[in-house]
Amino acid sequence: MEYKIVFSDIDGTLLNHDRALSPATISTIKNLKDKLPFVLISARMPAAMRHLQQDLDINEQPIICYNGGLILVNGKAVSSTEIPINTLENLCDFNKNMNCHLSLYHSDEWYVPQYDQWAAREENNTKVKPEIKSNSDVLSSWKKDNKGAHKIMAMGDEAHIDEIKDFLSQNFPDQLHLYRSKPTYLEIANKEISKLTAIKFLLKNHFDLSPEQTIAFGDNYNDVEMIKGVGMGVAVGNARKEVLEVANIVTQSGKEDGVANSLKELFKINV
Repeated sequence: MEYKIVFSDIDGTLLNHDRALSPATISTIKNLKDKLPFVLISARMPAAMRHLQQDLDINEQPIICYNGGLILVNGKAVSSTEIPINTLENLCDFNKNMNCHLSLYHSDEWYVPQYDQWAAREENNTKVKPEIKSNSDVLSSWKKDNKGAHKIMAMGDEAHIDEIKDFLSQNFPDQLHLYRSKPTYLEIANKEISKLTAIKFLLKNHFDLSPEQTIAFGDNYNDVEMIKGVGMGVAVGNARKEVLEVANIVTQSGKEDGVANSLKELFKINV
């Protein structure tokens, strides 16, 4: 099979130990980009992906944000799938007693209830500054504008995250994807979408390519379906067991330039 497009997750996959693109990764992808498209796919918001696009010189390519909840082509949304406002209201009501940190995201909007350790950590990781606004004020504003959330990030101690996960699992089992990226983090998205649904959307509507012609790199639970569903699914060495089990091949870890090393081998790149 001749592979004609590459999709790559970002955190844990493409970035090094400094949460940055290594020189080897940048030079490899710049070498590859004129031969075939290289597309970023992430749970991140658009603003946390654009600076990486710029570093890789792939600004002309689409980006898949929020695990497939928002797809941008030339900066415009071609697909948008949100968590309904009533679900947000239920979660915020449930969270009042716990006061767990809930980050609310819509397109390039990121709201935090206060600038705490969780907000600071995410800002450091993504290089995006949040806006401080209470969850209730955000909901009031979004309700007027008929908007929902592309992503909710619950961050707090493990017991509170357990409670939120159980509450959402019991009350919205058919509506929400719940990704436990670490014990203190819960990423919440609409269940209708995934990274694979987003890839298939772009392949059909933008690139006219098939999943069999596609390579995808990933490391975490939200990458499993994507890795299984493309022609060549590649897990980085630090990937979760569930990802390693379904991958066609396993490369070095993200911190060891696994994506760049694989691309050099697959496409005979000398840089």
